[in-house]
Parts: sequence; structure tokens; C-alpha cells
Amino acid sequence: MRILIGYDVCTLEPEGRRRLRRICQACKDYGQRVQKSLFEIEVAQRHWVELRDRLLRVLVEGEDSLRFYFLDGDTRVEHHGQAKPVDLDGPLIF
Repeated sequence: MRILIGYDVCTLEPEGRRRLRRICQACKDYGQRVQKSLFEIEVAQRHWVELRDRLLRVLVEGEDSLRFYFLDGDTRVEHHGQAKPVDLDGPLIF
């Protein structure tokens, strides 16, 4: 599987900085950094399940966000945490 992982972690408190380091290290363990908060990952399904679980255990839903972009086959996006993204296929209301 080829996956692009992006994250945003609230670092105002020491615990947030700790979460940021833990998420970054988990991503480094499975892939390579392409920008400060963006990693390219290529893993087998079994390793993806392990990594996803590891990341979601660190995430604080109300403060942080994680996005997984699946690049193989039918491209899809999985979002966890705060600030759900706008549905670009839905209607835009001004």
C-alpha cells in the first residue's frame, strides 16, 4: 500500500509536543518524511494496521488531526480528529 500521511498536532502544552514527537517517530519507522508534517509510506496491509493503530492511540481528537491519503488504486482519504475538511464535491454556500 502507498499512503501519504499528514498531521497537525497542537503543541501549546508539553503533552502536545510529546504527541508530535510520537506521531513523527511512528511515521519515520514506516516511511520517509517529504515535508515537516507529511510522510510517504509504503507498507503491507499488516504493517498498515499496526501503524494506523499506533497513530490513532496517540491522537487527541479535539486537538489534533491526521489524514491518510491512499494512493493505490481508487484514491481515498481518511480523516481523524478536529476540523473536518470541506466536502469539495458538495455544494458551496456563501
